[in-house]
Amino acid sequence: MTAAAGNGGFAAGVDAAYEVERLLQYAARKGLIEPLDVAFSRNALLELLRLPEPHAGAAPEETLDSPVEPLERLLDYAAEAGILEENTLTHRDLFDTRLMGALMPRPSEVVKEFRSIAGSAGVQAATDRFYALSIDSAYIRMDRVARNLYWRTPTDFGELEITVNLSKPEKDPREIALLKSAPSVAYPKCLLCADNVGYAGRLNHPARQNLRVIPLKLDGEDWFFQYSPYVYYNEHSIIFHSGHVPMQISDRTFDRLLDFLEQFPHYFIGSNADLPIVGGSILNHDHFQGGRHVFPEEKAPIARTFAHPDFPDVRAGIVQWPMSVVRLVSRSRAQLRRAASAMLAGWRAYSDESVDVRAFTGDTPHNTITPIARMTPNGEYELDLVLRNNRTSEEHPDGIFHPHRELHHVKKENIGLIEVMGLAVLPGRLKDELEGIAALLTGRSADFGWRDDAGHPLGKHAEWIDRLLAAHGTGLQEAEAEALLQREVGGIFLRVLSDAGVFKQDAQGQSAFAAFLQSMGYQ
Repeated sequence: MTAAAGNGGFAAGVDAAYEVERLLQYAARKGLIEPLDVAFSRNALLELLRLPEPHAGAAPEETLDSPVEPLERLLDYAAEAGILEENTLTHRDLFDTRLMGALMPRPSEVVKEFRSIAGSAGVQAATDRFYALSIDSAYIRMDRVARNLYWRTPTDFGELEITVNLSKPEKDPREIALLKSAPSVAYPKCLLCADNVGYAGRLNHPARQNLRVIPLKLDGEDWFFQYSPYVYYNEHSIIFHSGHVPMQISDRTFDRLLDFLEQFPHYFIGSNADLPIVGGSILNHDHFQGGRHVFPEEKAPIARTFAHPDFPDVRAGIVQWPMSVVRLVSRSRAQLRRAASAMLAGWRAYSDESVDVRAFTGDTPHNTITPIARMTPNGEYELDLVLRNNRTSEEHPDGIFHPHRELHHVKKENIGLIEVMGLAVLPGRLKDELEGIAALLTGRSADFGWRDDAGHPLGKHAEWIDRLLAAHGTGLQEAEAEALLQREVGGIFLRVLSDAGVFKQDAQGQSAFAAFLQSMGYQ
């Protein structure tokens, strides 16, 4: 007899069989399972929880918006009953995903429903339903996403969006110790491979029994569409290649972007760059990101317009943005595609030593782009091509066009697609660190140990804190300190974007930007 069976389904003050009924009721109300699925799903949950029989009677009717409460109670039960190997967050995540997997429609059923809704009510209704499914199944953990800090900061380039990422919890020491002895496994090859659908997970790879994907054709190839489990913005999507092939920005990239827009005109789509330093965190699997969100960069106006005789139906312009963005707009997909391909080829080969832009060091390329595509409200195609360069120097060993070291106390990670568009994704450590700085500014703390202790959590901010204290003292109200720090962090993010811009906002930089476009025949 198992430990769970021997305790009659009670442990940690939890009636596990009763919580199973609550979870079943939730799943049926959200459309995860149909009435004919209830007995099947109940038995699957009883097996996972090692329960000999179900709850006697039905659970009272309730309208849960999320499965988190019954799941947490079942996880407490599983830990106490010895079902979990360890009661760590990772082990709990692996098991609750397994539980939700027992309540999911099969992948083919999800695809059939998506296509049926798209055919009858339109693709926006289909994505609405698919997004709701991804949330209701706890694949997207909205309870964790809600922990993120978020604010907007006004700047000369419009309001920048700032988020401090608290939705990805850090591993505790027990998990770190267990990872050292975990076997090396090469399946799935990466977090984006389609093999993740239904995967049980392990200590260093998340469970994905509740992941579902929608197959697509982009430029004649097989791709898949899914949502990000930790959404940074509304309907944060990932569109990934069916094969485990590396990121590559090429002429075909534009065909794929435009193909996607024609299938999902209510979404934007973009790509990280394909070179280290200026690329995203996953360069070994070709993918895009998309969604339904208007980023600050999209709102930015055109600072200077250009035209090209070879592309008479394409409007071109330099976007008024701290990074170096060329916007191409047209109703002609063919002309837009040719203009974008020419821009990519021209930029890859372009050098201007006066502004530290060099296309190659030997055979090593440095220039690439971060492309962003969307449909305008009046039905035109719009491509924003963000010019990138990944050179390093003695002065800037992390990247000449990367956040410079004096900003690393706030942001030192690569500037990927999301940041390029004006949404800062900042590390979770900042929550406690900003609270510590606020305590100094309000006089609630007189701990200045950070000045002499490099290992102090606030030590990395020492120069910044001294400047703030000199300017504002220690008598601010809580709300004043919070507002000040939000403005300061927003200002630092603006400097981060400016560092990443290859053509700076001064006269020399903007003259060099125009010279690049003129070298390509733009007037």
